[in-house]
Amino acid sequence: MRTPRLDYLPRGPRYPRRHRLGLIGCGGISEHHLIAAKSFGVEVVAMADINPAAAEARRDKFFPKAAVYTDHHALLARPDITAVDIATHTAIRPGQVRDALNARKHVLSQKPFTFDLAEGRSLVALARRRGVKLAVNQNGRWAPQFAALLAAVRRGLLGEIHTLDMVMEWDHTWTRGSKFAGLRHLILNDFAIHWFDIVANVFDGRPARSVFANAVKAPNQDLKVPMLANAVVNFGDGLATLGFSAYESLAPHEYLCCVGSKGTLRGAGNLCNLTQLELTTRQGTARLELEGKWFSDGFRGTLGEFLRSIEENREPSIGASNNLRSLELCFAALASADTGRPIKPGTVQRTKGD
Repeated sequence: MRTPRLDYLPRGPRYPRRHRLGLIGCGGISEHHLIAAKSFGVEVVAMADINPAAAEARRDKFFPKAAVYTDHHALLARPDITAVDIATHTAIRPGQVRDALNARKHVLSQKPFTFDLAEGRSLVALARRRGVKLAVNQNGRWAPQFAALLAAVRRGLLGEIHTLDMVMEWDHTWTRGSKFAGLRHLILNDFAIHWFDIVANVFDGRPARSVFANAVKAPNQDLKVPMLANAVVNFGDGLATLGFSAYESLAPHEYLCCVGSKGTLRGAGNLCNLTQLELTTRQGTARLELEGKWFSDGFRGTLGEFLRSIEENREPSIGASNNLRSLELCFAALASADTGRPIKPGTVQRTKGD
């Protein structure tokens, strides 16, 4: 079988010099946002953070000419800024997104987009009224194994999707002593949001009937939050199964298998670093050698798609309205783990984000 060519690598903006970005939030993750911008030749002209030292450090390392603000309103008041990348915490980010939309700036929001679906829909509607783009940094879509999977699905190589199974074992106990260790749903919410997003897009256009999830502690676990979790998403005519074993696994590993009416795509390897997938159809089996890595291709992918959507005046594939479907699955999983019952996506409107 001839190996198909899949278009899944990040694409940069066609006209990088037309974009002048502002960055709001200069914490740890912002470094990857700035690496992506610099790789495309896109200028970040201003940065804002309530901690000026954080913004100054990012400025000095990446864009020495950028202005630094402690108030994001001052950044948004600049007429030369065409778009903003907002990388603050979700608890405060929606208000900043609203401010940016009202200032008629295109917005790329860090994930998760919101803890409240009604608030999310309100922001989507505001972006449309203001005539600007609102996208979400779901960077997992450009992790090579997921990007190749989504490209294969879009091309119809797998046909109608029957099942999607994704299982991971790794050690997430690096969170000991950090703020993450206090998140009630560290695994199903903070971590698994990427995997729920992949499920929503593999089964694009097919509403999920229910999500059933579990979150438990491992034997003799010292961390307070559950580190073992799973979820089954029922589409009525298809199933997605997710498994997460995050407590002191000694052999980090990831398994991916998507079965459709025309073919099967599967792969296994080191966590978040699969280097090969295997595609089997009636014509035979082909091995797909994967290019790139999640970090930093994931961030290059989201920024490139965001900026291209502005240039082409279209809805970005990572648009906020698209992302609400992913949040519906995640919120339903959290409620299911708390109640022990299957939950219909969309019936849980908000989560505390913990």
